[in-house]
Amino acid sequence: MALKLNPLPFQSQKCPSLRLPTAANLRSPKVFMASTLRSSSKETENLKKPFSPPREVHVQVTHSLPPQKIEIFKSMDDWAEKNILIHLKPVEKCWQPQDFLPDPASEGFDEQVKELRERAKELPDDYFIVLVGDMITEEALPTYQTMLNTLDGVRDETGASPTSWAVWTRAWTAEENRHGDLLNKYLYLSGRVDMKQIEKTIQYLIGSGMDPRTENNPYLGFIYTSFQERATFISHGNTARLAKEHGDLKLAQICGTIAADEKRHETAYTKIVEKLFEIDPDGTVLAFADMMRKKISMPAHLMFDGRDDNLFENFSAVAQRLGVYTAKDYADILEVLVGRWNLEKLTGLSGEGQKAQDFVCGLAPRIRRLEERAQGRSKQATKMPFSWIFDREVML
Repeated sequence: MALKLNPLPFQSQKCPSLRLPTAANLRSPKVFMASTLRSSSKETENLKKPFSPPREVHVQVTHSLPPQKIEIFKSMDDWAEKNILIHLKPVEKCWQPQDFLPDPASEGFDEQVKELRERAKELPDDYFIVLVGDMITEEALPTYQTMLNTLDGVRDETGASPTSWAVWTRAWTAEENRHGDLLNKYLYLSGRVDMKQIEKTIQYLIGSGMDPRTENNPYLGFIYTSFQERATFISHGNTARLAKEHGDLKLAQICGTIAADEKRHETAYTKIVEKLFEIDPDGTVLAFADMMRKKISMPAHLMFDGRDDNLFENFSAVAQRLGVYTAKDYADILEVLVGRWNLEKLTGLSGEGQKAQDFVCGLAPRIRRLEERAQGRSKQATKMPFSWIFDREVML
């Protein structure tokens, strides 16, 4: 996924009212790492201090799910075994990164790398920004497994628990792990990017974590992952399309293969929420409305490279401009989920549940109207340097 990704951010430069909450209003005053400080004396002083994340998150709500509802998930373990684990593939039938990369043990390795680098020369800098951003989002996978294991009633209690929920989380992580591995190796071989800056960004991101505001609540958690898996499916699909347009058919195959994984994982997560609507429609529609009022924060929203305090927003703007992941996609995903879970047909809801139903069902059209209005406004073109491509400037 990159509880993707990509994995990729909803963020519209054209539609500021729909943008994710900024760092300033989501978080307490920033904690600057040594590498973000401008004073050399301060930098020397702070290099001696222990690690602390470069971002702090806002005040968090924890364990919001009542104990009786946690029991719902424990009672669903057999159902999950029959209905969710079937969406995992046996390891021996899975693709591996090496299937798409030059074979380092072959005599033709040097020639294969040369061909890869020749194809990569045709890709523009802004494409590499979105590809790197996707890869970094996938590489922060330890954070996403950690997040799933915060969810009450479904977490892996021992690290090797035999429950269906725990088996799913570990095996889902193992499948997703291939995505970052493959994109990382491709980018390394391409010679087009500053791998050290990218590696620092990955380390910062994993160290910072993520704050999806799911409150240890599996209702919120599985709604979030349903949204995110579809977002990463769209993002990787669009990077595949652009690679093909630029003539790199091998990279298009790579991105398309990753997108197919994300689509399969989306099917599993949306099936879980569908079952929750069947068991507890009122509680599930309230959770759906709660997540949409908060706005879905992307997994990499705490991204930082040691220099750019607005790296995530700048990366998001490039993705928006290229059509890799846009405000329209955000609305489309919401509309798909509303249809998938038959929200408009829910009956027997409480008064609060009906209000939540009306809010969620009316939200996608509202987002579209705001986006259409914003598109009519002029937007000043801005260029920004990105450390990932040796500080070359890219249009936002």
